[in-house]
Amino acid sequence: MSGLDRFMELVRSCVESAVKRSSADGILLSGGLDTSILATLASKTRKLRAFTVALHGAPSPDVEYARLVAGQLGIKHEVYVFGLEEALNVVSEVVKVLGVFDPMEVRNSIAVYIGLREASKHVRSVMTGDGADELFAGYSFLFSLKGEDLKERLESMWRTMSFSARPLGAHLNIEVSQPYLDPEVVRCAAEVPVEFKVRREGGTVWGKWILRKAFEDVLPRRIAWRVKTPIEAGCGTCILPKILDEAISDNEFLAKREHYLKADGVTLRDKEHLFYYEAYRRIFGPPRMAVKDGGKKCPYCKAEVPLSASYCRVCGAYPLPC
Repeated sequence: MSGLDRFMELVRSCVESAVKRSSADGILLSGGLDTSILATLASKTRKLRAFTVALHGAPSPDVEYARLVAGQLGIKHEVYVFGLEEALNVVSEVVKVLGVFDPMEVRNSIAVYIGLREASKHVRSVMTGDGADELFAGYSFLFSLKGEDLKERLESMWRTMSFSARPLGAHLNIEVSQPYLDPEVVRCAAEVPVEFKVRREGGTVWGKWILRKAFEDVLPRRIAWRVKTPIEAGCGTCILPKILDEAISDNEFLAKREHYLKADGVTLRDKEHLFYYEAYRRIFGPPRMAVKDGGKKCPYCKAEVPLSASYCRVCGAYPLPC
């Protein structure tokens, strides 16, 4: 057995075992590689229900791909289309649970929150694809790194990765299962050489290459080789920056940005950032956290971040000065 064959078998075995250990009877299905693998494996051993969400009137490619997967597997599939007002109304709940006003985190988590809320009406527990991109190098910003540089960057991500589904699920009283974060899968991912994670295939550089190869024989080709799509782009919440930019006048934004910089020491980058910060401020007040040993203050919002952090999870500032 070649080295590649051995690692493909290891990945298949570890992920399949993790799914078997999960008791989830539902899945948040995006139709991307990660959740499609989980749905395919889980549907072999249980009656699974899939849930997909999309913002009304926005491009939502996840719906098409999720329907393809659910149809092939013959599983019951609920597609919930939410409106703009509903999306904005859940912002306060998302911010309250997560304690952040990072626009990307909030944008993504709006969809996760609504998906979990809808799933909780039908099932007790859902699987998510959290962790696959971090463990198997799914993000495009990793593709230019090679060898030890890629290995070190991944290991750094593993030490700090966090996901909103668990705390949001706890708030909504639905259990969240994350098979890719199963200790066995994490150990497996650490063993797989980086040259099998980011690799060229058919003239294109692919992340999660080993995961694609390990399961391409059980997935539709369109799914196995689907380009990584962030949650916000897959469900349509990526249009929120434009919506909020049009809803808040330039004068209001400039006045409030100056006020919050002087009063709170918080730097706001755009109108969407302002909208989420005001939700955060109503709940928590300004993020003036005491810094403990081994921490430092974010220069842009004054929240505490780890000493070695290059990213502030609270406000989303990146890169932070060393």
